[in-house]
Amino acid sequence: MLAAGMLALGVAVGAAIGPAPSPSLAGPNIPALMSSLIRIAGSRAAQSAVGPVQPPPLSAEATPTRKRRRRRSKQSVKGSSSSATATPISTSKTTTKARTPASTTPTSTTKPSTLPPVTSVWLITLSGATFAQVLAQPAAAPYIDSQLVPAGTLLSSWSSLDGSSFASEAGLLGGEHPQTLDSIVQPPCPASSPEGEGAAGASCAAQTPGALSAADEFLKTTLSTITSSAAYRTHGLIVISFATIHNAMASGLPAGASTATLSTEQPAGVLLLSPFARAGARATSTFNPTSPKQSLSGLLH
Repeated sequence: MLAAGMLALGVAVGAAIGPAPSPSLAGPNIPALMSSLIRIAGSRAAQSAVGPVQPPPLSAEATPTRKRRRRRSKQSVKGSSSSATATPISTSKTTTKARTPASTTPTSTTKPSTLPPVTSVWLITLSGATFAQVLAQPAAAPYIDSQLVPAGTLLSSWSSLDGSSFASEAGLLGGEHPQTLDSIVQPPCPASSPEGEGAAGASCAAQTPGALSAADEFLKTTLSTITSSAAYRTHGLIVISFATIHNAMASGLPAGASTATLSTEQPAGVLLLSPFARAGARATSTFNPTSPKQSLSGLLH
């Protein structure tokens, strides 16, 4: 209504001020145009008073299509989110299972070494030879060759000093108190004394079959007493080796004594007899004085 009024006012003022314009096609249609503008303005005012015009309702066919598209889009979003969340869960489970056996591996591989219950040890030192000589002359020492060597563990590369050290360590490491070590030395051959230059002395001189026979007879008599004892059968160990044995008078010592010289030269060999020793075993490994416990657990079961 304001626009129509302003337009009418403008036309009236223009006609009054200036000359009349040239006739045109729009001249006679001005009153009709003003009435149409007034009608349009009135209709808009009525619509604004009633309320906003509602959009035309959707057809029945279009509605399910939009709902289906929304559902599909929601399902795709759910599927993507579930797949995204499932990935870290599966990896976390995998890493957990992979770490579990790694933590239990050290406990399964580490086993403490077990030592036999050795508490009674006998160290027997024979006069002048080696186990290699005994095996080379089985007729001179049949008891050692046919009975003792098959019943024990022979260490051919050990010296007499190694055997003595092993016997001392075995009594300390192998069992509970009380622990004992008995050292038994074969009597010296008469040839080692100043008066032993006769036939008796020549028969047992070192490096002769007679010396091996004397050691064989001494062992047969001594071991029968030791092996029949309960201490040997339950927790005993016998260590046998060869050394240089002299009469005390030959060494300038008082009469009635004897000396046994142990050495690391020329391995005499060591024979182990025990309920825990491996019968008939022969080992070429050397004795490790820095780890006697390892040697003990490796040789005895």
